[in-house]
Amino acid sequence: MNNFRFYAPTDIRFGKGQADCLPEELEKYGKRILMVYGGGSVKRSGLYDRLQELLKEFEIFELPGIEPNPKITSVRKGVEICKKEQIDVILAVGGGSCIDASKNIACGAFYEDDPWDLVLDRTKITKALPLAVVLTICATGSEMNNGAVISNEETNEKLEMGADVLYPKISICDPTYLYTLPPAQTAAGTADIMSHVLEQYFQPCDTAWLTDRLSEEVLKTCIRYCPVALEEPENYEARANLMWASTLGLNHILTAGKGGAWSCHPMEHQLSAFYDITHGAGLAILTPAWMRYVLCDRTAGRFALYARQVWDVEAEDDYQAAEEGICCTESFFRKIGLPSTLSEVGIGREHFREMAEKAVEVSGIAARSYFHLGAEDIIKIFESCLG
Repeated sequence: MNNFRFYAPTDIRFGKGQADCLPEELEKYGKRILMVYGGGSVKRSGLYDRLQELLKEFEIFELPGIEPNPKITSVRKGVEICKKEQIDVILAVGGGSCIDASKNIACGAFYEDDPWDLVLDRTKITKALPLAVVLTICATGSEMNNGAVISNEETNEKLEMGADVLYPKISICDPTYLYTLPPAQTAAGTADIMSHVLEQYFQPCDTAWLTDRLSEEVLKTCIRYCPVALEEPENYEARANLMWASTLGLNHILTAGKGGAWSCHPMEHQLSAFYDITHGAGLAILTPAWMRYVLCDRTAGRFALYARQVWDVEAEDDYQAAEEGICCTESFFRKIGLPSTLSEVGIGREHFREMAEKAVEVSGIAARSYFHLGAEDIIKIFESCLG
């Protein structure tokens, strides 16, 4: 088990009606709020009006229209508002995209130049506005971590950033806010949660027993409750368990004692940078393909363990068990309505080499991942996803 640091300073308020604490909590930082949100669902659900009423004693400025893969152009608009209006605190209302954009805005408010610089070089992040979150989509875990992913549409780049000053101060996690989620977002969010857990589960260190058992249970929670949430959108038990699985999936507890670079995320970031596809859908396509590509004598035991612990596969032969587990993974993603080929989302081979080389360039996939992959390997994985 590797040495690790676990630091999670975010105040999580989980359950029905927890947004009622926002006036008291936000007043600690000031009266001028920048509310960051995405499309019209926040207003259609009634949440926008509820927050306006709760925060009627505050001066609220708004940045709507945050994209599913948040763009640096939106971040720049937010930074401009923060500087011009002397914002005290940012309130992100939405899912990972809104939260990620808000993190870049929060530190960009104290940076004199382009906030994209802070994505390219995290050592330049020295200070940030306090950030509060009202979570409406469970997927990324951004509500309880210090990371963000930002896209630059001018350069076809989608990159990670992070710093301790970017942890949200408080996150409101009310499962009832998930009731109006479209089925596609529920499914894609679940695939994202599962991918986060799998990225941490398949790592060079296999001796973090407790961490791995926690990971398996989070995966089983997603498998159990996503179909229920799709069938019964207002099933509180299902929504609550998925929401907590999302937070646990990427608040760093599941990487404790593990370490190493990720594999499927660096590849998918290139797909959504070039094609702007839904992140979870891209992960659902790539994950089974990556599993099949890296299955070998060295990895068969680990994949067999995954199959037996998560999918209750009974095969005694490790290779057979591993293959069954991979098939179960792929079948589950299909069952919840996600695509299984790149062709289904309109992606061809024209940018494969460029995307593969960029994935290697911006990540540790070639040197620190569970199974080292070069650009040629990634191209072969992309090709296997064409269908």
